[in-house]
Amino acid sequence: MSQLHDLISRSELIGSLRKCGLIKGDTVFVHASLLALGLAGTGQSANAACELVLSALRDTVGTEGTLFLPAYSQSFVRNEVFDPMTSPAMPESANCSPGLMEQFRHQTGALRSADPNYSVVGLGPKANAFLFNLPQSSFGPDCLFDRLAKQGGKVCTIGIGIGDATLRHHIEEIAGVPFRFKKLFTGHVQANGALRKQGWITSIPIQAENGWPDGSRLTGILLADASCKTAKISQCEIAVMSCRDFAEVTSREINRDPWFTAKGPAGDALELEAAYAGRRDFQIELPTNASMHELIDGIWTLPRDIVSDGYDVALQALARQVPMTIHEFPSGTESWSWVVPEKWTCHEAYLETIDGQRLFSYADQPLHVVSYSLPFEGEISREELFKHLHVHPRLADAIPFIFKYYERDWGLCCSQKQKNSFHDDRYRVVIRSSFTYGSLKVGQVVAPGRSDDTIILCAHLCHPHQVNDDLTGVVVGIEVMRALLQRRDLRYTYCFLIVPETIGSVAWLSQHENLIPRMKGGLFLEMLGRNHPHALQLSHSGDTEIDQCFATVLRESDASAWTGKFRTVVGNDERQFNGPGVRVPMLSLSRVLPPSSGTLYFTEYHSSHDTPNRVPSGSLEKSRDLVLQMLDTFEKNVVPRNQFKGEVFCSRFGLHIDAYEDAKGNRALFDIMDLADGKNSVQAIAARCGIPFSSAWNALQKLHGHGLVTWDEAPREKRELAAQELGTVFKG
Repeated sequence: MSQLHDLISRSELIGSLRKCGLIKGDTVFVHASLLALGLAGTGQSANAACELVLSALRDTVGTEGTLFLPAYSQSFVRNEVFDPMTSPAMPESANCSPGLMEQFRHQTGALRSADPNYSVVGLGPKANAFLFNLPQSSFGPDCLFDRLAKQGGKVCTIGIGIGDATLRHHIEEIAGVPFRFKKLFTGHVQANGALRKQGWITSIPIQAENGWPDGSRLTGILLADASCKTAKISQCEIAVMSCRDFAEVTSREINRDPWFTAKGPAGDALELEAAYAGRRDFQIELPTNASMHELIDGIWTLPRDIVSDGYDVALQALARQVPMTIHEFPSGTESWSWVVPEKWTCHEAYLETIDGQRLFSYADQPLHVVSYSLPFEGEISREELFKHLHVHPRLADAIPFIFKYYERDWGLCCSQKQKNSFHDDRYRVVIRSSFTYGSLKVGQVVAPGRSDDTIILCAHLCHPHQVNDDLTGVVVGIEVMRALLQRRDLRYTYCFLIVPETIGSVAWLSQHENLIPRMKGGLFLEMLGRNHPHALQLSHSGDTEIDQCFATVLRESDASAWTGKFRTVVGNDERQFNGPGVRVPMLSLSRVLPPSSGTLYFTEYHSSHDTPNRVPSGSLEKSRDLVLQMLDTFEKNVVPRNQFKGEVFCSRFGLHIDAYEDAKGNRALFDIMDLADGKNSVQAIAARCGIPFSSAWNALQKLHGHGLVTWDEAPREKRELAAQELGTVFKG
């Protein structure tokens, strides 16, 4: 310890800390550099230096005070298991000497937070209250730094620019700086002898150099502020400031210049990231008013991952076919409980033998790489390769479609036949992929009607190099909207959403909650490119008006079709519309095999065999016509209200049906008139009379033509106002 005393004494350090305003009972977060203090060393001298600094800090705040030091392990970022007891702190992200962090972590009574990326160690009477029951996010409301700012905590930097304190990242997230975004990290936590999966949200900077963290300008501003107290010791500066004052000054500067705490210069974050990672260009040429099969042929081979250049190019090509608004949701956008993921780009990937024989590559077939695979390069054993090599569970000669959007792993795919040929002991794997700040896109086509009550159609455009799932649903939806856009007598407004599966619907709904009360129902279109009978999956409730109408049409139009309850046929974006807090009755229409067939949906599901040549002629057209018939039936499902009393004198209006010539027709006519009392819809009347919907509608149309029944119709003025309003709302 004598050598240390030649440089700095414990009492000098305590005096400097007190000069900066630290007192007994304080709650303080500390970043400290032993090198700046002149105390860096190895072995026993390093341990002594750590003990000197920690004892000085503890004596300054006393036993009634609470100290916090970073113990940032970045475990999930590094794709490692997080163990609060053993995971070491990583100095590069902590702005604190590693030995100091590690020695503090092992202090008797020290507690460590559960954050697998930015865990913090606390020691003192308030440590438990600050570190436990935290939200599963490193920054943001009620995180440790938020608690410190709201509950009188202080930040202390020793030999480190105070503008580089981690508290800054919390302020940046709250302020919504353009160069940082939220990212969900998933991994495993080892605790109490058990390994469990865990998700954690941590905001990260964009990878482009402009967005790199830089607190130097902020340091100058903070040091000049009257609320920041400083002291010099051994050519080292100590700074102390209340977390509240730190937050106020930092917020003020960020509001003035959102790029103030980044390297800069300022720019469009999406463009900066695209320039950093590169943008894949695809040449797509589609004829004007392309047919459904031409649309499929033009875009099916694109690598349409959920946030990717391939998806964007496909959506832009479709937007040239119909009037479309494209909504963008940047990476990190909180969408209810979801977070929009990053853009994923696979630049190159392949598997080869040690002597360089190429076995397969991403360039040959995008399905050879797991969608959202982490990058990986190296020579590995056959055993290790097989842990990451996926095959189709049923088709021995097909490459499977595997995705790990929210899991951090790397992976390759091939056919079972090809995998069986791999006998070498070692192989070389190359996956050059990047995760960058991007923008999830949802295409929206609107056909306005007389009412702003809206019917939602939906299909997903993702799934690279596949057709039936669900490019067929997309092109059928476009054809349906083309037909609706030609009509000027629509009762309802129709909105067709083209989304990346699940996250697209969640993002759109969460940002358009004001439209949910207007949604009367919907239909998800999926896997319509087979000759299998149509399958209609009902909504969560299963007994709404739209359920009854669509099920009626299905029964009347296709004797081989079948109907299933919610979540018993397929599972897709209709779940998000039917979910708690939304409860829009969205059904789904598909051509899938029933569970009794033993085949999941269709033979080529999620495989390289899902190609255009598997789409039979006429299947898409029949599905389009069925959807239009369903919508037309719902359009006509008005509630007729009698304008007559007693029984209608049918002969006077030419409505008489002779009971001797057509007893059933005579009975049906009088049943219809009896039920047209303003309490029953057309569908309900048809069901109670046991006749087709079209028969009931035709009879009621005749009664309507004679003024014997009426039904509500929005006046022309309301239709025009509704169209104008929706044009504003939907285009946002």
